[in-house]
Amino acid sequence: MAEQPHRYLALCRPGFESDLAAELSDRAADLGAAGYPQAQPDSGCVFWENLQGDPAPILESGLIFARTFYPLVAAFDDLPERDRIGALWPELKRNGPYTELYLEHADTNDRRELAGFLRGFRKALEPRLRKEGLLRSHAGQRLHLYFDDSRHGHIGVSPARLPLPEGGIQRLRLAPEAPSRSALKLEEAMLRFLGRGRPEGLHTAVDLGAAPGGWSWQLARLGIKVTGIDHGRLDTRLLEEYPVRHVSADAFTWRPERPVDLVVCDVVDKPARTQSLMLKWLTQGWARTALFNLKLPMARRYRESRVLLERLAEGLEKQGLAARINAAHLYYDREEITVWVDTRAP
Repeated sequence: MAEQPHRYLALCRPGFESDLAAELSDRAADLGAAGYPQAQPDSGCVFWENLQGDPAPILESGLIFARTFYPLVAAFDDLPERDRIGALWPELKRNGPYTELYLEHADTNDRRELAGFLRGFRKALEPRLRKEGLLRSHAGQRLHLYFDDSRHGHIGVSPARLPLPEGGIQRLRLAPEAPSRSALKLEEAMLRFLGRGRPEGLHTAVDLGAAPGGWSWQLARLGIKVTGIDHGRLDTRLLEEYPVRHVSADAFTWRPERPVDLVVCDVVDKPARTQSLMLKWLTQGWARTALFNLKLPMARRYRESRVLLERLAEGLEKQGLAARINAAHLYYDREEITVWVDTRAP
């Protein structure tokens, strides 16, 4: 067992390792920390070797391209097949107690084969942790066991107060009545940025580029009154069973008759054009909050994201709008990031 006091692990969608590595380097520099990322293409993870300063604030603020990010305390190698828990136990006991146990692996085809092994491992480890008093509801930290394979991996911890799904993946089930799979993207985004249940203070919304209606459906089922803007048709059930009004118009030129609480947008267009459209809606006072996707180029995705988000923040500031801006590359996103902007007073 090798200690890793200055090493961090971040999981991401396979293929986005270089974007996450660049983001980690920038964020650490912003905090006055220094170090370097280690990443293999299509590995689904990036390690950060910290040399000086404290990158811990990144845990609080989050990263766009990281599904999860936490410090490592040790690495394990060549666990004996007959007593893996026994080999891990001294390190688990030394770093405990914990609020919960997360068993994780990279989201790659070969690592997904670990799922069956981890189910059995949990059944053996979790009861023992409870019996020995190492799982406690108010411990303040959660335990992460990250596996490269059934015998090699890393031990990490993260603050229990931070909302974080296991493996950084919020797995959702698509309802049969949903008009499209895009409904999952909005559901995950709202869980990530707003929490569960009906978002407080959001009663009216406009869905730009709504057809066939996945995002409108997700909002309407929460009781939000939605106007869907698209030349294409919306699912007929939206118009018959939910409070959705369809307007056949262009998402980039249509203007609302009165302000709404929320504007959402998932159009397939250049990200700079979408960013400009959302900035206009917020600075003109047509909406107080916005949730939208930015489709990214194949190369330099992080750099493009940073430039677009900086322009958005600068544009809001010029108009005297203090806004909270969050962005994430969600599990149900592909070549895009999801952005949440709230101009309401804190």
